[in-house]
Formats: sequence, C-alpha cells, structure tokens
Amino acid sequence: MRHRMKGRKLGRNASHRKAMFRNMAASLIKTLDFEEGAEGAPKVPGRIVTTTAKAKELRPFIEKLITLAKKAQKHEANAQEHATTAERGSSEWKSWRTSDEWTQWAQPIAPAVNYRRRAFSLLRDKEAVDILFSILAERFSDRDGGYTRIVRLAAVRLGDAGEQALIEFVGERDRVKSKRVAPVVVDDEDDDEDDAETPETPEAAADEPATEEPVAEASESEEASAAEDSAEAEVSEEEKTE
Repeated sequence: MRHRMKGRKLGRNASHRKAMFRNMAASLIKTLDFEEGAEGAPKVPGRIVTTTAKAKELRPFIEKLITLAKKAQKHEANAQEHATTAERGSSEWKSWRTSDEWTQWAQPIAPAVNYRRRAFSLLRDKEAVDILFSILAERFSDRDGGYTRIVRLAAVRLGDAGEQALIEFVGERDRVKSKRVAPVVVDDEDDDEDDAETPETPEAAADEPATEEPVAEASESEEASAAEDSAEAEVSEEEKTE
C-alpha cells in the first residue's frame, strides 16, 4: 500500500524528480521574459507542453513559488519608502548605509529577502527568481490561488504515444462565459384579452386611417346618378305628351 507516499514516481528517484520539476518550472517562468520576435522566443509566452502526469505534478510546485512571491510583495512595498536610488558602492550609497534610513529599510525588507532565498533554493535560477518576483507577483496580486491551468492535447507524444498536455499561466487567453437567458413564452390568449381590455387612446385613433370619407363620396355619387336618372325620365314623359 502507498501509505504516506504522495505524488507520482514518474519512473525517477527523488533527486531526479526534484531536478526535473526545477528545470520545468524555470523554463515555464522564463518564457515570459522574451521579447516579441527575438531568437528562441516561444510561440506562446507562459506555456510549455509536457505529459499530463508531469503537468499535474508541476502545477502545485509552481503555484507554491508564486505564493512566496506574493507574500514578499507586501514587505517590498513597505521597504520602498526608505530605499535609495544611489548606485551600490558610491559615496551616496555608503552614507545611506550608515544612516537611520538604512535601518528602517532593512527591517521590512528582511522577510522579502527570506522569501527570495527560499524560491532560489527551489529553482536555482536567478533569472527565473527575478521574473517570479517582478512579473508574476504583480499579475496575481488580486488572485487567491489557481494561477495555472492544464489543457489536454489530442496529439500524443511520438515514440511512446504518451498523453500530452499544456500547462500555462491564467489571466490571458481566458474564455469568457456568457450567461444563458431563458426565452420568454407569450400566451396568445393573454394577448387577445389584453388587446380587448386596453381602450383606444385619442392618439391611437388619430393614427388609424380614415375609412368614412370614401363611403361619403360613394353616397354622394349615388345621389347624383339617381338625380340624373329622374331628370331623364321627366324629359322623356314630356316628349311623349307632346
């Protein structure tokens, strides 16, 4: 039984697994520092492709590093008030080092330095640590966990047909979920009742076309034709009498 044996072996011993996750995490972090169009730049920054099992084991490793960087961000902000912009080793920097400002800067910056040393002991890469504390800490400052996602790929790995997946940082290329709105069902009987109950307003009556005028014109034309017929009948009777 695998009691108290958390994680996958991945066919490697402990030191080999540790070195592998260290290299994979450093590679994933350093994809964010390439300029667009530079030589060796990745196709998609913040993403690497590996097997599904390795991606699942790498995810907690990289997210714990981001948590360390986020914890250091607060202490660095507190120490920034007493920091100096003088070049290291210059006379101005030496005078600042012997002043009270240096003491006020050193006390809050000490926890942040400790977090950086802990991250470096896991990554063993100075460039990756700088990117972790400068870029990723600011990107996920308002996010509590869930900094990466794993997406399985349909294409298998050549050679052993291993299942592949990509692991990337969230925040970019996120799918926007749209809320579905239920369709409104309208009953025809209710519409008929509403039409019958609603009285006609003067504006609605004014908008309706007038249908009485053609009827009036038709009645006038009928009266005129009847009068002409009666007049012709009278003339014909007078001619007969003569």
